[in-house]
Amino acid sequence: MKIGLFSLPALSQGKQNIKDERLDQVDKITKSKKKVYIQVDLIGNSEILDADVVLAAFDSRADLVLSDLEFIEHRLPKVTDEIEKNILNRFKEALEKEEFLSGVPLREDEKRIISGYGLITIKPVVLAGEGELADQEKIIFKAFSESGFISFFTTGEKETRAWIIKKGVSAWEASGAIHSDIQKGFIRAEIISFNDFIQCGGEIPAKQAGKLRLEQKDYIMQDCDLANFRFNK
Repeated sequence: MKIGLFSLPALSQGKQNIKDERLDQVDKITKSKKKVYIQVDLIGNSEILDADVVLAAFDSRADLVLSDLEFIEHRLPKVTDEIEKNILNRFKEALEKEEFLSGVPLREDEKRIISGYGLITIKPVVLAGEGELADQEKIIFKAFSESGFISFFTTGEKETRAWIIKKGVSAWEASGAIHSDIQKGFIRAEIISFNDFIQCGGEIPAKQAGKLRLEQKDYIMQDCDLANFRFNK
């Protein structure tokens, strides 16, 4: 996952762990030999079009809007395709209201048309106050949690680990975040919700309390689910 830092020179670029207290709670119970947080890549303005989510200060909102508006106004006179022109006019209308483009609904065919556009606010944008920016670790967690991504956990004697997935993905899709072989041979997912895991005091007591669920491919993963994927090797 890449987080674009829009005009935030005070924040350090590069790889950074997203420290999650919920993973710490799981690890405290399991006492694994290793704990692995989600890692993100923080990138600057020059690479911002490659970002999955944009992090900016509240007072940068106008700059973000103007950047996209300039692109749209430059592109519009050159467009002959009516569908593309319609999209651009809708984008222009939203930007003139100082709204981000991520809030403009698009059909799948429309998404394909604009997929190569150099637009920033078509991505999720997380705005932060000046006080929030003083704590890089905390603000990066906010950018992750408000950007349409969630995490699920795996835990055992060797390792407790967080895995990143998009909100709304299925158990089958989530299994691929661990390894493509697991996804290919997927049989079922053994799921314990985070709250059940913590309240019961771990995997075994949660199983004994009937809190472990056997879910099929189409189960929609919930934030911080404890998952174990069964698969054909």
